[in-house]
Amino acid sequence: MNNVVITIARQYGSGGRTVGEMLANRMGIHFYDKELAKLASEESGINEALFVNTDEKVKGLFRLGKGAYTGDLISPKSDDFTSEENLFNYQAKVIRDLAASKSCVIMGRCADYILKDCENVLSVFVHAPKDFCMEQAAKKQSMSEKELERFIAKTDKHRADYYKYHTGREWTDARNYDLCLDSSKLGFERCVEEIIAYMNVRFK
Repeated sequence: MNNVVITIARQYGSGGRTVGEMLANRMGIHFYDKELAKLASEESGINEALFVNTDEKVKGLFRLGKGAYTGDLISPKSDDFTSEENLFNYQAKVIRDLAASKSCVIMGRCADYILKDCENVLSVFVHAPKDFCMEQAAKKQSMSEKELERFIAKTDKHRADYYKYHTGREWTDARNYDLCLDSSKLGFERCVEEIIAYMNVRFK
């Protein structure tokens, strides 16, 4: 196997992003998070701001009959070219292209679902209890305890809705992932070690 891709979904405050960055540094591979919006913009010709504005969230009510992502791109001639679905489609194309060409760590964006049929992909979900997430989030967000609690809940709801909208699955369902890690019990460094250990068994 020439390359391995690790996708990481994470609850806000669980330190999943930190784990992803540490893992990428340890392995000497690229880490993709917000950079995906820029790459999708370059691929599609659509303004990067549109990708940023819909980053891991959906607007308005869920539309009836929306099916899970299939990989189809919408033509530039269509009125739906810049729709939420097509923005997701182009970002998904970038994720698929990256997975096919290099070893990397990809954060969120339903990457586990997009790459679910790829043999070289390991999907991880990093989670932690509320108190731990509050403690970690407080290091980055200057808010009152109540404000921070609402912010975390809102962010996780956006991620869960986004995941459900584009995949038809529940974001926190352990069956969607190869490995689920509680960062409060393991610590970030041990999370990295567990992912690498799993990779060594899985990919030999």
